[in-house]
Formats: sequence, structure tokens, C-alpha cells
Amino acid sequence: MSGTRQLNPTTGTGVKSPGRWLALSVLVLAVLLVAVDATVLGLATPALSEDLKPTGTQLLWIGDIYSFVIAGLLVSMGSLGDRIGRKKLLLIGATAFGAVSVLNAYATSPEMMIVARALLGVAGATLMPSTLALIRNIFHDPKERSLAIGIWGATASAGAAVGPVVGGALLQHFWWGSVFLINLPVMAALVLVGIKLLPESKNPVTGPWDLISVGLSLVGVIGVVYAIKEAASHGLSWEIGAAALIGATALWAFVRRQHRLTAPLLDMRLFKHRGFSGAVLADLLTVFGLSGLVFFLSQFLQLVQGREPLEAGLAELPAAIGAVVTGLVAGRYARRFSVRGIVAGGLAAIGLALAVVTVIHKDTGYPLLGAALLVVGLGAGFSFTVTADVILSSVPKEQAGSASAVSETAYELGAALGIALLGSIVTGVYQGFVTPPGVPADAAAAAHESLGGAVEVSAGLAPDSANALVSTAQDAFVDGLNLAAGVGAAVLLATAVAAWFLLKGQKLEDGIEH
Repeated sequence: MSGTRQLNPTTGTGVKSPGRWLALSVLVLAVLLVAVDATVLGLATPALSEDLKPTGTQLLWIGDIYSFVIAGLLVSMGSLGDRIGRKKLLLIGATAFGAVSVLNAYATSPEMMIVARALLGVAGATLMPSTLALIRNIFHDPKERSLAIGIWGATASAGAAVGPVVGGALLQHFWWGSVFLINLPVMAALVLVGIKLLPESKNPVTGPWDLISVGLSLVGVIGVVYAIKEAASHGLSWEIGAAALIGATALWAFVRRQHRLTAPLLDMRLFKHRGFSGAVLADLLTVFGLSGLVFFLSQFLQLVQGREPLEAGLAELPAAIGAVVTGLVAGRYARRFSVRGIVAGGLAAIGLALAVVTVIHKDTGYPLLGAALLVVGLGAGFSFTVTADVILSSVPKEQAGSASAVSETAYELGAALGIALLGSIVTGVYQGFVTPPGVPADAAAAAHESLGGAVEVSAGLAPDSANALVSTAQDAFVDGLNLAAGVGAAVLLATAVAAWFLLKGQKLEDGIEH
């Protein structure tokens, strides 16, 4: 078994081996790529908009459909990994992820891009729960496992912030499709190395994979999140109400079905544990704040402050640095102090950083922006890592895939909601700006779709009209960003208070498993 450990093929139990850290490096590679892909489009948005010419709504779907589909399928894929083997599912998913990346890179229309991103989400959903579940089965010493989860969590958090840097470096020299083609060599290396290094593990006692539950979870998550996104952007309508009703009904049916199945996709009894539920909530809203801020500051730095893509990406690097630093020490600090103190403190830090963003303007200097990003990263590293450890430690090894899927569903749903809800607020405020005199109707219509559209159409206008249009559009975008940051800050600070009570008495394990 390639030196990772001598494992029982079904339970994954065994003795320590130095190869477990090499195995972790392969898992981290997969997590990094999926996390990067969630935000790498932030910097590519202006170039993509110029090439594919999406509407404002299509642009939001391109940004968040990837995370929506992942969130809708994670529970199903985590359960599938428990059944067929987590290593097998990881390698299949990695191969598909690389192949679908090519389709994304060469999309020729907004509709094709949306479909390609959705398919990439299907492949991504096979990767995330498999990585965390394998960590649960490879590391049996809780302190070692906390460090491994810290590395995993730091990578997941940092990946969201590294995405703009990777995107910026590629966009400096290549076209926007290159941000997807970079996936191919990484996934090829993951498959080749993973075949040798990773141990196989699965639940020895499972029932059939329930396809009805798979469909219900997918329809439920996408229906509800779509309704929230559209209501925030366009107000209530009967179509949005219908989507919300369909989604909520599907989720209700999913929960009911899990209670009746002898081998459910997700054991709903886990949520009766106050600490487990509190950790899931904190997990979701940590990523909500991080991804929303990173996604929209990418556009602010480029389209408002005029930075080049690589410069804008590097400007967001403090978030990645903060997440890595605190992710690696979060488990140790949670044992020394308290789980609830570390998680609530991390959430509060993100909330305070978002509050700072409410006062930025077009000419805000980088020190304030960089400090806000650093604090967001520090808070995310603490909160996300400890909550993942709590979630994973709450279940037997055999259910590691399902528990991992819950953690990852919270992560991806948080990323999707961060872009969708905060983005809808930004878009709603932005589209209300008053067109300056002298701007033709067709140019005004294009400018109201997105800030990228305003910058593009201004190139064909007289200098005075162009400057007035771009300046007005930038002011409207900043106003929207300020309001969205305020809403995000209120949500994160309220969640910090809730986490303090929900995680009362929660501790991380100290003893070694046998």
C-alpha cells in the first residue's frame, strides 16, 4: 500500500507511517485547485465580459453556478465515497475536473460558460468530501489530525484568496481561458501520485446509493439559493416564489426521506448535537464573508482603482497569508483556550474587517484594504479550521464521508451565498445610478448591466461623456460594495455571538484512537 500505512481496506485503521504526510500533500493539492477555481474568475471577469458579453445576471450565474452545483451534490458525493471508496471517487473526480476545465477555457457564449461551470461543479463535488474523509481515516492521533485539518483548512481558505493571484499572473500574459487550463497539469499530477500514495477507505456497512435523495438535495439547494439570489437582486415575484417553494419542498422531502432510509445519504441525527450544528453554521458564514469580500474587491481593485490583474491579485494576498498562519495553529489554540472562543473570535474578526469596507471609497489607500484582507484571512483560518475539526471528530470513521460532505456543503454554500447575496446587493445599488447627460441610450443600457460593461462602452464615447459615465458607474459600484459589506458585517458579528453559545463546552479530542 505504498508506505502510507498498513490499512484495513474497509475501516482504514492501522499504524502510523511517515507516508501519511505525503498522502496529505496530494489531498491538499486537490483542495487548493477546487478552492482556487471558486474565485479565480474574479479577476478574469472584465476580460470574460468583453469577450462573451454576458448580461449582469448571466455574469452572476457564471460566478456562482460552480459553487451552487458543488453545494447541491456534496452530500450525495460524500455518501457515494463512503460506499465505493474515497480514493476511487477522488481519482475519478480529478480526471473529470481536468477534462471539463478544457470546456470552460474554450466556451464561446455566456450560456455555454454557465453550463461548463456547472459541469465543473459536478466534478468538484467528488473531490472535496473525499479529501477530508481520507484525512479522518489516515490520521488517528487527534492532535496530528488537527494539524492535518489545519493544513487542509488553511489551503481551502487560502485557495479562495490565492485564486485572484493565480488569475492575475495568467491574465497578465494569456487570455481568460488560461485560468482553467492550469487545472490540467495539476490534476494529472494528482491522479498519478494519488494512485501510489493514497490508501483506500470506505464504510464497510452501507446500503444502496439513493438516487431520489441525490435529486432532492440538488433541486433543494439550487432552488432555495436561486430564489434568495434573485429576490435580493430584483425583488419578489411569482417566479422567485415558485423557485423557493420548489427548493424548500425538495429539502423537506430530502430530510423526511433520510429519516426513513436504513442507509441514508446523510444521518440527520448528527444535527441534534448542538456543537455539530453550531460548527456547521460557523463554517458556512466564515466562507460567506471571505469569498464575498475577495470576489468583489477583485473588481474594485481593477475597475475602480485601475490596477492590472496581477497587481490586483497580489493585493489580495494578505487574506491567504492570514488564513495559512492561523489555520496551522488553530487546533493548538482551541485546546489551550476554548473552541468557542477561537471560532467566535474568528467570526468577529471577519465581521469587523467587513465593517471597515463600509467606509472605503475610490481613492482609499492600499494599507487599509490590505489590513482588512489580512484580518479576514486570520479570522477565516481560525474559524474554518476549528469548525472542520469539530464536525469531523463528531462521527465514527465509517461516516467520515458524510460528515466531510456536511462541512464541505457549508463551505461551498457559503461561497455561493457570499457571491450571490452580497453580489446582488452590489448589483442592485449599481444598476440604480443616473446616466450622465450626453450618453446614448444603447451605451447607457450596456453600462447599467455591469461596471465592466460601463468601462467597455466608454471607449466609444466622447472623452467628456466617457469620463462622466465611468466616474458615475464607479461611484455606484462603491456605494453597492459599502452596503453589501455592512450587511455582511452584521451577519458575521451576529453569528459570532451565536457561536459563543452554540459551542459552549465543545472540546477537541486529545486521546489517540485505536
